[in-house]
Amino acid sequence: MNHLDQALPPVRLLEGEQVYLRPISLEDTELYFRTLFDPETRRLTGTARSFNREFIAGYIERKSQDQSGLLLLIALRENDNVIGDIALQDMDALSRSANIRIAINDAEHQGKGYGSEALRLMLDYGFGICNLHRIELNVYAYNERAQRCYENVGFRQEGVQRDVLFYNHQYHDSILMSMLEDEYRERYLKPQ
Repeated sequence: MNHLDQALPPVRLLEGEQVYLRPISLEDTELYFRTLFDPETRRLTGTARSFNREFIAGYIERKSQDQSGLLLLIALRENDNVIGDIALQDMDALSRSANIRIAINDAEHQGKGYGSEALRLMLDYGFGICNLHRIELNVYAYNERAQRCYENVGFRQEGVQRDVLFYNHQYHDSILMSMLEDEYRERYLKPQ
Protein backbone atom coordinates (compact mmCIF):
# COMPACT_ATOMS: atom_id res chain seq x y z
CA MET A 1 0.00 0.00 0.00
CA ASN A 2 1.41 3.40 -0.96
CA HIS A 3 0.80 6.70 0.76
CA LEU A 4 -2.03 7.62 -1.66
CA ASP A 5 -4.11 4.62 -0.50
CA GLN A 6 -4.25 5.90 3.07
CA ALA A 7 -7.27 7.93 4.10
CA LEU A 8 -6.49 11.61 3.86
CA PRO A 9 -7.82 14.00 6.49
CA PRO A 10 -10.69 16.20 5.31
CA VAL A 11 -9.85 19.54 3.75
CA ARG A 12 -10.62 22.41 6.11
CA LEU A 13 -11.26 25.59 4.15
CA LEU A 14 -12.33 27.68 7.15
CA GLU A 15 -11.67 26.61 10.71
CA GLY A 16 -13.11 27.75 14.02
CA GLU A 17 -12.82 26.48 17.59
CA GLN A 18 -15.68 23.94 17.39
CA VAL A 19 -16.41 23.54 13.69
CA TYR A 20 -14.75 23.80 10.32
CA LEU A 21 -16.16 24.37 6.86
CA ARG A 22 -15.14 22.08 4.03
CA PRO A 23 -15.97 21.85 0.34
CA ILE A 24 -18.79 19.52 -0.67
CA SER A 25 -17.98 16.81 -3.22
CA LEU A 26 -19.79 14.10 -5.14
CA GLU A 27 -18.76 11.66 -2.38
CA ASP A 28 -21.13 13.62 -0.12
CA THR A 29 -24.18 12.94 -2.33
CA GLU A 30 -25.73 10.30 -0.07
CA LEU A 31 -25.13 12.35 3.09
CA TYR A 32 -26.62 15.49 1.53
CA PHE A 33 -29.53 13.52 0.05
CA ARG A 34 -30.46 12.06 3.45
CA THR A 35 -30.45 15.45 5.20
CA LEU A 36 -33.12 16.66 2.76
CA PHE A 37 -35.59 14.21 4.25
CA ASP A 38 -35.29 15.14 7.91
CA PRO A 39 -38.78 16.48 8.78
CA GLU A 40 -37.57 19.28 11.07
CA THR A 41 -34.88 20.44 8.63
CA ARG A 42 -37.50 20.48 5.87
CA ARG A 43 -39.88 22.53 8.04
CA LEU A 44 -37.28 25.08 9.12
CA THR A 45 -35.99 25.57 5.57
CA GLY A 46 -39.43 25.47 3.96
CA THR A 47 -38.38 22.59 1.69
CA ALA A 48 -41.49 21.18 0.04
CA ARG A 49 -40.01 19.40 -2.98
CA SER A 50 -38.74 15.85 -3.08
CA PHE A 51 -35.36 15.11 -4.65
CA ASN A 52 -33.65 11.98 -5.92
CA ARG A 53 -29.96 11.10 -5.63
CA GLU A 54 -29.26 11.93 -9.27
CA PHE A 55 -30.68 15.42 -8.84
CA ILE A 56 -28.56 15.95 -5.71
CA ALA A 57 -25.40 14.73 -7.48
CA GLY A 58 -26.12 17.18 -10.31
CA TYR A 59 -26.79 19.97 -7.80
CA ILE A 60 -23.45 19.35 -6.09
CA GLU A 61 -21.70 19.29 -9.47
CA ARG A 62 -23.35 22.57 -10.53
CA LYS A 63 -22.49 24.23 -7.20
CA SER A 64 -18.84 23.24 -7.57
CA GLN A 65 -18.75 25.08 -10.93
CA ASP A 66 -20.76 28.12 -9.77
CA GLN A 67 -18.52 31.19 -9.49
CA SER A 68 -21.30 33.27 -7.89
CA GLY A 69 -21.41 31.23 -4.71
CA LEU A 70 -19.77 28.85 -2.30
CA LEU A 71 -21.46 25.79 -0.74
CA LEU A 72 -19.62 24.24 2.21
CA LEU A 73 -20.36 21.50 4.70
CA ILE A 74 -20.14 22.21 8.44
CA ALA A 75 -18.18 19.56 10.35
CA LEU A 76 -17.24 19.13 13.99
CA ARG A 77 -13.53 19.54 14.68
CA GLU A 78 -13.56 16.82 17.33
CA ASN A 79 -14.68 13.97 15.04
CA ASP A 80 -15.15 15.30 11.47
CA ASN A 81 -18.91 14.53 11.57
CA VAL A 82 -20.87 16.68 9.14
CA ILE A 83 -23.68 18.48 10.97
CA GLY A 84 -24.98 20.86 8.31
CA ASP A 85 -24.20 23.11 5.41
CA ILE A 86 -23.75 26.79 4.71
CA ALA A 87 -23.76 28.72 1.47
CA LEU A 88 -22.75 32.16 0.32
CA GLN A 89 -24.72 32.57 -2.89
CA ASP A 90 -25.95 34.99 -5.53
CA MET A 91 -22.78 37.06 -5.21
CA ASP A 92 -23.03 40.28 -7.19
CA ALA A 93 -19.58 41.72 -7.91
CA LEU A 94 -20.90 45.14 -8.93
CA SER A 95 -23.02 45.70 -5.86
CA ARG A 96 -20.66 43.65 -3.67
CA SER A 97 -23.61 41.78 -2.15
CA ALA A 98 -24.59 38.18 -1.50
CA ASN A 99 -27.12 35.97 0.25
CA ILE A 100 -26.20 33.53 3.02
CA ARG A 101 -28.05 30.45 4.18
CA ILE A 102 -27.29 27.81 6.80
CA ALA A 103 -28.80 24.57 8.07
CA ILE A 104 -27.78 22.60 11.15
CA ASN A 105 -29.42 19.23 10.54
CA ASP A 106 -30.03 17.46 13.84
CA ALA A 107 -31.60 18.88 16.99
CA GLU A 108 -28.71 17.39 19.00
CA HIS A 109 -26.35 19.85 17.27
CA GLN A 110 -28.57 22.91 17.62
CA GLY A 111 -28.24 25.42 20.43
CA LYS A 112 -24.54 24.68 20.97
CA GLY A 113 -23.07 27.62 19.09
CA TYR A 114 -22.06 25.60 16.02
CA GLY A 115 -24.29 27.60 13.67
CA SER A 116 -23.13 30.94 15.06
CA GLU A 117 -19.51 29.94 14.62
CA ALA A 118 -20.09 28.69 11.07
CA LEU A 119 -21.85 31.98 10.23
CA ARG A 120 -18.96 34.02 11.62
CA LEU A 121 -16.48 31.96 9.57
CA MET A 122 -18.47 32.50 6.38
CA LEU A 123 -19.04 36.20 7.13
CA ASP A 124 -15.31 36.65 7.61
CA TYR A 125 -14.73 34.95 4.27
CA GLY A 126 -17.43 37.03 2.56
CA PHE A 127 -16.33 40.40 3.89
CA GLY A 128 -12.60 39.67 4.07
CA ILE A 129 -11.82 37.48 1.04
CA CYS A 130 -14.70 38.22 -1.34
CA ASN A 131 -14.72 41.96 -0.48
CA LEU A 132 -18.49 42.03 -0.06
CA HIS A 133 -20.27 45.10 1.27
CA ARG A 134 -23.63 43.51 2.18
CA ILE A 135 -24.72 39.99 3.12
CA GLU A 136 -28.41 39.25 3.52
CA LEU A 137 -30.58 36.31 4.51
CA ASN A 138 -34.20 35.29 4.81
CA VAL A 139 -35.63 33.40 7.76
CA TYR A 140 -39.19 32.18 8.18
CA ALA A 141 -41.08 33.92 10.98
CA TYR A 142 -41.79 30.62 12.77
CA ASN A 143 -38.05 29.89 13.10
CA GLU A 144 -37.51 32.01 16.20
CA ARG A 145 -34.32 30.20 17.29
CA ALA A 146 -32.65 31.03 13.96
CA GLN A 147 -33.80 34.67 14.22
CA ARG A 148 -32.16 34.96 17.66
CA CYS A 149 -28.98 33.34 16.32
CA TYR A 150 -28.80 35.79 13.40
CA GLU A 151 -29.41 38.76 15.69
CA ASN A 152 -26.74 37.54 18.11
CA VAL A 153 -24.26 37.25 15.23
CA GLY A 154 -25.08 40.84 14.21
CA PHE A 155 -27.72 40.71 11.48
CA ARG A 156 -30.38 43.41 11.53
CA GLN A 157 -33.99 43.00 10.46
CA GLU A 158 -34.90 45.04 7.38
CA GLY A 159 -38.43 43.97 6.62
CA VAL A 160 -41.03 41.25 6.35
CA GLN A 161 -42.23 39.52 3.21
CA ARG A 162 -45.82 38.63 4.00
CA ASP A 163 -47.21 35.18 3.15
CA VAL A 164 -44.18 34.28 1.04
CA LEU A 165 -44.16 30.55 1.90
CA PHE A 166 -47.03 28.10 1.70
CA TYR A 167 -46.11 25.13 3.87
CA ASN A 168 -48.19 22.55 5.69
CA HIS A 169 -51.57 24.14 4.82
CA GLN A 170 -50.56 27.66 5.91
CA TYR A 171 -48.90 30.79 4.60
CA HIS A 172 -45.86 32.07 6.47
CA ASP A 173 -43.94 35.34 6.51
CA SER A 174 -40.24 35.61 5.74
CA ILE A 175 -38.01 38.07 7.56
CA LEU A 176 -35.26 39.81 5.59
CA MET A 177 -32.09 40.51 7.58
CA SER A 178 -28.69 41.87 6.57
CA MET A 179 -25.24 42.85 7.74
CA LEU A 180 -22.97 45.48 6.18
CA GLU A 181 -19.20 45.28 6.06
CA ASP A 182 -18.66 48.17 8.49
CA GLU A 183 -21.06 46.54 10.98
CA TYR A 184 -19.10 43.30 10.71
CA ARG A 185 -15.75 45.03 11.17
CA GLU A 186 -17.00 47.09 14.11
CA ARG A 187 -18.31 43.97 15.82
CA TYR A 188 -15.55 41.44 15.09
CA LEU A 189 -12.38 43.28 14.09
CA LYS A 190 -12.04 45.82 16.89
CA PRO A 191 -8.42 46.48 17.88
CA GLN A 192 -7.53 44.54 21.01
